[in-house]
Amino acid sequence: MRIRYLPENLINQIAAGEVVERPAAAIKELIENAIDAGATEINIDIHAGGKSKIVISDNGFGMNAEELTAALDRHATSKLPDDDLLHIAYLGFRGEALASIAAVSRIKIQTHDKETGESWEINCEAGKKSKIIPCAHPKGTRIEVRDLFYSTPARLKFQKTERAEFMAIKDTVTRLAMAYPNVTFKLTHDGAKKLNLNAVLDSQSRLSSILGREFGENSMEITAEREGLQLSGFAALPTYHRGTAQYQYLFVNGRAVKDKLLHGCVRAAYRDVLHRDRHPVLALFIDLPATDVDVNVHPAKTEVRFRDPQLIRGMIISALKHAIHEGGFQTSSTISASTLGAFRAENHNTPSLPMHRGSSPAVPRSYAYGNLAEAQHQLYAPQISLAHDMPPAAKFEQEHTPAAASYEEQSDLAHYPLGAARAQIHENYIVAQSENGLVIVDQHAAHERLVYERFKAQMTETGITKQGLLTPEIIELEETQAQRLLEHAESLGKLGLEIEAFGNGAVAVQSLPALLGANIDIKGLIYNLVDELLENDQCNILETHLNETLSTMACHGSVRSGRRLSVDEMNALLREMENTPLSGQCNHGRPTYVELSLKDIERLFGRR
Repeated sequence: MRIRYLPENLINQIAAGEVVERPAAAIKELIENAIDAGATEINIDIHAGGKSKIVISDNGFGMNAEELTAALDRHATSKLPDDDLLHIAYLGFRGEALASIAAVSRIKIQTHDKETGESWEINCEAGKKSKIIPCAHPKGTRIEVRDLFYSTPARLKFQKTERAEFMAIKDTVTRLAMAYPNVTFKLTHDGAKKLNLNAVLDSQSRLSSILGREFGENSMEITAEREGLQLSGFAALPTYHRGTAQYQYLFVNGRAVKDKLLHGCVRAAYRDVLHRDRHPVLALFIDLPATDVDVNVHPAKTEVRFRDPQLIRGMIISALKHAIHEGGFQTSSTISASTLGAFRAENHNTPSLPMHRGSSPAVPRSYAYGNLAEAQHQLYAPQISLAHDMPPAAKFEQEHTPAAASYEEQSDLAHYPLGAARAQIHENYIVAQSENGLVIVDQHAAHERLVYERFKAQMTETGITKQGLLTPEIIELEETQAQRLLEHAESLGKLGLEIEAFGNGAVAVQSLPALLGANIDIKGLIYNLVDELLENDQCNILETHLNETLSTMACHGSVRSGRRLSVDEMNALLREMENTPLSGQCNHGRPTYVELSLKDIERLFGRR
């Protein structure tokens, strides 16, 4: 078989297959060109999911006649003035986008050069350019793409439904809009407006308009700076989460990228406060010198390679953990909204419940206290101590618990964030009155988090107890796997797992964390560590196992559902929650309390 040169049209079609695999990719490239041209308003009009027609117009500085002619040629770009691929300051730089799109479609470009004041138009069909002619385009650039992939029927055959293509386009536009809040984005599909994002001054406003008002209300600001790197953005509270990780966004120097580094960092940061099948919503922006990141590793520029990925990972995890600890006591407003929705009666014509006709009022499975007769007080709030039948780790600090106080004295506690305990209902939920409304606490979930945090603090202070093996466990691995694992031997040793090299391609396990017990599958644990290292370049499985063990111990050692608490015990629990980070959710990611404002309660009864 002889080597031959491919024809120019086939070369362009191959390039188009790499850069423009679907309409969303074409739109991404065209929007990035508009942003690079200094546009502050970008309008996207598509038909049939972008397959039949795409029109993108902007108010950027445009092109002159010479630049417009060159724009449709491959590897012609204005964005590498010094020919340095290590210093890329623009979103587009390859010079392939317009040429690739023009090779597989019918394209018309109208542009107004801001410097000369002249307007020009050019047409191109399947890579064949027409002559440039003057036009009356008023401002910026307008690019019209028709019949995308008409010249490559095989590629056209693999396009998805119009709805699927539109959803991909919408996702692309929203990602770019997140990174550039100072730019107005408008998206129209088949004549119907789908997005209208006006320019704003700050990222949070733009994120709220895209991810929803609830995200804006339940997000924590993330800021960090280290060795010339800057991290900013917003992350959701632990109690505001989704069932998929698709609502996690990472931007590097204004470029939307998809990187498994982000997902690994998020899992590590939220591991202690979120169930493994739930995912937080967040958007993080990394700004760093162009020489510290390589954006030229993927034709579509959706992946990047960092010069120091460990530094990036450490900064993201530490910043997220810091924000979670700062806001971990707070629960999301969506929980309160759901609670209010459950309280609202669906049928206002429901007849009233019949009155109890016995000699005494029916006693609910609740325990309250107030200015009642002593007998009623004893009935509704029996003073039963936890100390006699609770394990030591789950006892409250009885010596610091004040003596039983009257209703008036307890009212002084209402100024605390979780207020003063007023009742225990169904032997599991504490009802407290705060200055702003009502707080309902799940006593088991709340105390489980408190005990869990106490266990972790004790483990940090005293260190993890190691259990040495009588004979080392030899685990055979591939040589590269063993080397990667041994690189983390020091950090694993701090967690109680001591490993040593044992020839080529094997490690010897000398000790294990005593918390894991004697029945731990050592080989399975080592294999899991290696798999996580290869996938995410980090090994958190051991720490996860330790935390799961502590979580189980805390669950069994905490206040159980169905246990009656005294007033002082309820207030002691509330005060300890206020002083404990992450107490807004239990070890499984469920909220520990719900807060209802007085305004919301008054709305329930039609007072507002």
